[in-house]
Amino acid sequence: MAVGTGIEDDLRAARARPPRARPPAAEAPAPFDVERVRGELPVFAPGGPGGPDAAAPPLVYLDSAASAQKPRAVIDAVARFYATGYSNVHRGLHPIAAAADAAYEGAREAVRRYLNAPQAGEVVFVRGATEAINLVAWSYLAPRLEPGDEVLVTELEHHANIVPWQLVCHAAGARLVAAPIDAAGDLDLAAFAERLGPRTRMVAVTQVSNALGTAVPVAEVVRLAHERGVPVLVDGAQAVPHGPVDVQALGCDFYALSGHKMYGPTGIGALWARGELLAAMPPYQGGGGMIRSVALAGTRFAPPPERFEAGTPHIVGAVGLAAAIEWLEALDWAAVAAHEERLVTSAVAALEAVPGVTVLGRPRRRVGVVSFVVDGVHPHDVGTVLAAEGVAVRAGHHCAQPLMERLGVPATTRASFALYNRQADVEALARGVARVRELFA
Repeated sequence: MAVGTGIEDDLRAARARPPRARPPAAEAPAPFDVERVRGELPVFAPGGPGGPDAAAPPLVYLDSAASAQKPRAVIDAVARFYATGYSNVHRGLHPIAAAADAAYEGAREAVRRYLNAPQAGEVVFVRGATEAINLVAWSYLAPRLEPGDEVLVTELEHHANIVPWQLVCHAAGARLVAAPIDAAGDLDLAAFAERLGPRTRMVAVTQVSNALGTAVPVAEVVRLAHERGVPVLVDGAQAVPHGPVDVQALGCDFYALSGHKMYGPTGIGALWARGELLAAMPPYQGGGGMIRSVALAGTRFAPPPERFEAGTPHIVGAVGLAAAIEWLEALDWAAVAAHEERLVTSAVAALEAVPGVTVLGRPRRRVGVVSFVVDGVHPHDVGTVLAAEGVAVRAGHHCAQPLMERLGVPATTRASFALYNRQADVEALARGVARVRELFA
């Protein structure tokens, strides 16, 4: 499949740019022991599909942007809670209930710590980043949105950071506006600033693109928006697997994350929001656990975060998320970052060495993701051949159809890297793509 008429038309010029000067490193990070880390994930252990004694070919997992594999620490924490300490939370008077309360609220504190948020009470547990964004859209923005108002997003966004805003805009007669990306796949900050207008009521931006790996300069986005009094939501689903985040340094007002992408369970995520904003937001859902008192004449609601956690929460998911965070916090993140950057840089070079392959985007900083197309071959066929070679990738539009339109392609093949990947995985990917070229030549 040939690259279309979008951003890739300008990539030759972007490739020709001289490399950016890098400041001298104060000290090289310690080597990252990827084999030790892989030993902590059962999927890569002996007997697992990605282990050394797996049936040929062993699994090369390059689909972590969709969902990450789980370390034994997370699996054991979930199993242990179910086996030895399971109880519902809140208002139980027996010892197991008290222990469950402590585990659940301890998970809230773990999220606060990972995000460097001011208070654990500003962390709301949700099903994932998608629900977090919907919560903000309907509880914070919808009551404040009027006809003619605008919500500003970017062309990099996942559908989860587009569709909720479209829905509230449609309900209010407001308008969704998108800031463009440049030829390299970076957010065009000048164009973003131009689109911040007197009717902009919310900015919603990804921290890392799930389709290109572009790292967005969120702190600058926040500065520009706050100069105009506009709050900012950051979709951090693709950022949190690559290291702790400092929401205070970013300066944002809302931050959404998903647990399953950061090595935790599915069905659990978190929204961090400034306490004063949460306090002014009405409930998103009604039910048990989010009330102070209920009468047929009316209901008094609990303060945040309980106000936004109606019903029995995903207690075990929270326990698993806390275990994932503790596992991540024990890592040397300078070494991890250097390791992941080497893998991504090597993957770009290896893919571009295969005739007929085009890697999409040249962002200033690419995090974890390499998307590419093979001339004359649909991405689904690329993914199928790679799967037969034992290489797991993702093929499609990646829930980023507006970005695909901007790129001028209907879909891409995406290889996404995590801290447990190694250089051998890059080599397997390159061999698999070369095999695609042989089969479809």
